[in-house]
Amino acid sequence: MSKSSDKKKDTALVPEVVEPVLSRRHEAVVVALLAHPTIKSAAQAAGVSEATVWRLMQREDFQRRYREAQDKAFDGALGALRAAGTDAIDSLKRNLTCGTPAAEVQAAKAILDFTLKVREQFDYGNRIKLLEDALKAREEAEAKRAVKGGEEDDD
Repeated sequence: MSKSSDKKKDTALVPEVVEPVLSRRHEAVVVALLAHPTIKSAAQAAGVSEATVWRLMQREDFQRRYREAQDKAFDGALGALRAAGTDAIDSLKRNLTCGTPAAEVQAAKAILDFTLKVREQFDYGNRIKLLEDALKAREEAEAKRAVKGGEEDDD
């Protein structure tokens, strides 16, 4: 084997050597991963091998781009859910006074259940924020003590 074919063979095993920056092919893999439930089906959709997808998944820059794409897709889904949620609440409100007692009770129960769950989530969010603030204050105090302790050692 010649030296050039040896080098080509070595670089083929490490995609960042061949393509040090993310390319259109990599973007196609990101899109395929978002649209397909398995690596095998994503690889087929992107027109690459499963091994290529696995190697790309090891790269930090690819992982970062994939997370960004997941976040954008999730944000879009949340927007659609918000719109559907508004419609669902309107429907439940209509059913509160529809004249069919079973439907009215079911609508009232759904609204109350949802209200309680939302309240619970806000409470959890507030508790987590308080814990994060306390942890940050504790870490800052420990860092200040460490700096003061280091200054005393210098004297």
